[in-house]
Amino acid sequence: MSSLPVRPSRTGRRLFVGLVALLAATGATAADAVTAPKANSSKSKSATPDRLRYDVTLRGNADGSRWTGHQRVTFRNASDRPLHEVYVRLWGNGDDKCGTPGKPSPIRVTKVSGGTAGQLTVNCTALRISLPKPLARGERTAVAFDVSITVPERNARFGREGAFRFLGNALPVLAVHDAKGWHLDPYVATGESFYALASDFRARIDHPAALKVPATGRTWTSPGKPGRTVTHSVAHRVRDFAWAAGPFRTATETTPGGVRVKSYWAPNTPAAGVRLNRKDGIAAVDRFGKEFGRYPYGEIDLVMTKEFGGGMEYPGLVLLGTTEEGSAVVHEVAHQWWYGIVGNDEYGAPWLDESFAQYANARFYGWDTSDCWSDDWPSESTALTNSMAYWAKHRDEYHLVYTAGPCALARLEDTLGADTMARLLKRYARDHWYGLSTTADFKKAAQSVTDKDLGPFWERYRIR
Repeated sequence: MSSLPVRPSRTGRRLFVGLVALLAATGATAADAVTAPKANSSKSKSATPDRLRYDVTLRGNADGSRWTGHQRVTFRNASDRPLHEVYVRLWGNGDDKCGTPGKPSPIRVTKVSGGTAGQLTVNCTALRISLPKPLARGERTAVAFDVSITVPERNARFGREGAFRFLGNALPVLAVHDAKGWHLDPYVATGESFYALASDFRARIDHPAALKVPATGRTWTSPGKPGRTVTHSVAHRVRDFAWAAGPFRTATETTPGGVRVKSYWAPNTPAAGVRLNRKDGIAAVDRFGKEFGRYPYGEIDLVMTKEFGGGMEYPGLVLLGTTEEGSAVVHEVAHQWWYGIVGNDEYGAPWLDESFAQYANARFYGWDTSDCWSDDWPSESTALTNSMAYWAKHRDEYHLVYTAGPCALARLEDTLGADTMARLLKRYARDHWYGLSTTADFKKAAQSVTDKDLGPFWERYRIR
């Protein structure tokens, strides 16, 4: 997610140096495309349930503010230990928690089959489903349930703006169990809590014909009942599924590299910003494909409105608050690699997606990073690699993952050399393609490309 400056100003000034002033003010401190990266399995062997497939049917009401339907999730146990239960994360309840008698939680799951549902926990964002019998390693099973989604009346990643609906983190997904146990972290509005394994989604979204529905995956439409349209989507090896709905204006272009870019915007969105987003979005998809590995999903949707705050990334779909000067489109497109393709625990190590996406953003715009660092830290406990548990308690420091983080990566580029850094990132993406990455993984990979001892570097830049 982006709320700090991530695009050049109208005058074209390179803004990265200006981030030093922001740090001080708060007291803080091109290669060829990889044609067929192999899916990484080393980091996901103990992460379970894996090889997930979500089959989803949804029907929207007249204005797209309420959706009802059914989900079926098939999965495998990748762990050496039998799997006795799974947890469904209802992230859309994060802001409203368990609601009130007069205003219940926006996401409801009912009629569970394939297991026995327990009580909602973690502020109504986690539902335990006990399996009828232990699932041994390598075995597959499925759970299914009905789902009801009511879009909250707030302008947010799961919310609305005028006639437009945003359904980010609205679809229930399975939690991850790894060597640390079940990841049942609390929802944080400041950043992201999300941690998911690459999964397949097949969705059938029935909606009024007057609404356009951008969605994760390759999409197409077919006629529904009178006055209605069905949007179909198929997405392979993605970490989430999001969609939007509204009377969008649309345009479709194909990048020189063969990626279909579908643009959706509200009519009151500044036209200059829409044009700039489309231009930069197209360029970014192909450029990052060359730098980190070819974009594998075939399609990406840019969803633009005037009042949406900052930007928000989802696989194959980004939400963009757009002014005449554009938006955070390049940063959000970079997230397709850093969080989407190269996965990470966004609650445990948000720098692995936010700092890497912002570093890619800075390189795209050619920002001057030569004098962007400050060694003044708010406290001894501040580190770039802190979890969202820390940043949620120190919200005034959270900007460091967007400022000090990419600056530290720029300093690593200086230390290793530009060509070596480029090779490192491409190799790192390839080695963790569709898999999971950790700070320890990245430090090990960086050390492997140089004879220099990077220990002092990690210490100085608080990459722990």
